[in-house]
Parts: sequence; C-alpha cells; structure tokens
Amino acid sequence: MTKIKTVILVVEDEPLLRMAAVDMVEDAGFEAIEAADATEAVRILETRPDIRIVFTDIDMPRGMDGMKLAACIRDRWPPITVILTSGYHDVSEVTLPARSLFFPKPYKEQDVVAAFRRLAA
Repeated sequence: MTKIKTVILVVEDEPLLRMAAVDMVEDAGFEAIEAADATEAVRILETRPDIRIVFTDIDMPRGMDGMKLAACIRDRWPPITVILTSGYHDVSEVTLPARSLFFPKPYKEQDVVAAFRRLAA
C-alpha cells in the first residue's frame, strides 16, 4: 500500500526564494506545487482539491498579498492550513487567520519542515 504524499502549494513571487522553498518541501518528502503570485495560487487551488497546506509569502505584487490569499483560502477552502512568511512584517503586526502559522524570514528550514510534518499528520 503506497502512502499518498501531502501536497503543499508554495506561493512566492521571488523566483530564487520560490525555488528554495520548493526544494525544502520536496527534500522533506512532500509534493510541491508552485505559484508566482496569489492569483495563480487561487487558480491552482480551484483545480487541485488535494492541496493540504499553502506556504505563502505575505508581500507579493499584483493585487492580492499573502494575507488576502490566506483570508480567501479560509473562506473557500477551510480545511487547508496556511503558513505565512515575511521578511518585512512581524507576527505582532499582522492578524493571522484561524488555523494559520507565521514564520519570519529568514526562517529556519527545520522549523518550517517540522510544522509541515505536524500539519500533515
């Protein structure tokens, strides 16, 4: 019997940071899907009911930022857990949606991976 991998959507507008986050997800044994912005993330979420976790930057261009994306996910896909990250905001500055976590950049990969594992269990 094969175990189904937990699918994590990585949303990051900076290509190198997105690539590093995707590598972190895959190296931890999860399946990664990537989006360059929140609009693309919503399009992916509309077609992929298997996504369990969204790992998103707060600061993104082109309209919807990570906080608005998290609110959208909470409204439309309540079972999905959102992990937010930012190099510009502190957790005390933002109101996190229910069932979400925050990691300041630069984050420790082992802490984020531990959160992925907890949430996937």
